[in-house]
Amino acid sequence: MLWWHVVLVVIVSYFCGNISFARMISKSKKDDITKMGSGNPGSTNILRNYGFKYGVLNLALDMIKGFVPSIASFYIFGQNYVMLYVAGISSMLGHIYPVIFRFKGGKGIATMLGMFLASNPIVTLICIGAGAIIWAVFEYGSVVSFLCITALTVIEGIRARMNLDIADRKIVCLILFAIFAFTWYAHRKNIERLLLGKESKASLIKKAKK
Repeated sequence: MLWWHVVLVVIVSYFCGNISFARMISKSKKDDITKMGSGNPGSTNILRNYGFKYGVLNLALDMIKGFVPSIASFYIFGQNYVMLYVAGISSMLGHIYPVIFRFKGGKGIATMLGMFLASNPIVTLICIGAGAIIWAVFEYGSVVSFLCITALTVIEGIRARMNLDIADRKIVCLILFAIFAFTWYAHRKNIERLLLGKESKASLIKKAKK
């Protein structure tokens, strides 16, 4: 693996992350999602403003932009998990800090789920299913985000320690820790609102019935 391979993966994945499907959906409705609800160009805000169907669509599209660079890098470089995670975190950073939108993006959860789907599809789908149940019961999308990312980073860290050699293991675990830190930092305002009891709820069941 050459240094320019890493640079190429970072650049391509980052700009994949810059694609804002939430903005595209709201623009198709002649709206601006960054001026609606929480102002966050992400799936939860799309769900609140346009309903269940568009929320799920946005979630799937944001997952794809994390999944495609990750799985492509994995196979192009000989089933290399380091390159998978390099692509994944680059996509996430492109989503959270998109240069084409003046570094004002979403929170990266769906994009990261796409990366984890490329790495460990069964466990990721289980986490998504469990997260949907928790969201339906408690109606806090931010809490589901915390739980999913925390569970997946821990599980993947354990799997890396068991299956990768020492050098790759250290890099993967470092990237996983960075993913954990970035996603929690991106949700800092949600955490503050949860502690103050001011976090907005979003009912999946009610939105699905509409």
